[in-house]
Amino acid sequence: MGILTIDQWNHTCQLDTSAKPRRNIGWISSNWSGYSITEKKGAFKRISAKWNVPFVRPSRGASYSSAWIGIDGFGNSNLIQTGTGHEFIDGKAHYYAWWEILPASVTIIPLPIQPGDRMLASIIKRSGSNWLICLRNVSRNWTFRTLQRYNGPQTSAEWIVEAPQVNGALATMARLSPVAFSCCRVNGKSPKLTADDGGIMLQNLSVTSIPSNPNKAGDGFIVKSVRQ
Repeated sequence: MGILTIDQWNHTCQLDTSAKPRRNIGWISSNWSGYSITEKKGAFKRISAKWNVPFVRPSRGASYSSAWIGIDGFGNSNLIQTGTGHEFIDGKAHYYAWWEILPASVTIIPLPIQPGDRMLASIIKRSGSNWLICLRNVSRNWTFRTLQRYNGPQTSAEWIVEAPQVNGALATMARLSPVAFSCCRVNGKSPKLTADDGGIMLQNLSVTSIPSNPNKAGDGFIVKSVRQ
């Protein structure tokens, strides 16, 4: 098995609505961890953040992860997003950049990504259904932009570390160094995140990824992998 092919990805949120939130945690998911905020239809027109590309630690079998920002996807099947992928397959770590608009498959961005790189991402509604997706690798001095059509409800905004689906099945979460999200913005302002906006990833009845409490400004946090 090699690097993920485009049609193998599915970033749909799978919330466990029957599970009781843990203390200082607002939600539980089988494949997401991080922060999400929700509002009425049409509320979110712009999202951005910075994060560091994590190091992937070796695992016995294949393991996968991604870090991204997005609008929608929390409680609905729409989603526009961009981020970085980090996986360990056949004894080797792989890193790459991507963007995606559900229900279409992921598009790989063919530009260099390495662990420790500083990323800056933004998704901006221009006019009508036209949206600008922008991903910049500050460390390697490249910027990717694409203008795409998107008609989602704009009811949620997210900053997430994820275990994706591979070949229709939920993948094993990669063992990552901490992922630090900073300068989180929504509609050009701090989202003023609270602990209630945060969610943990639960796989096989075990916590596999968990975010810290947000910083004092409510615009930054760290996601840590719990899997050993």
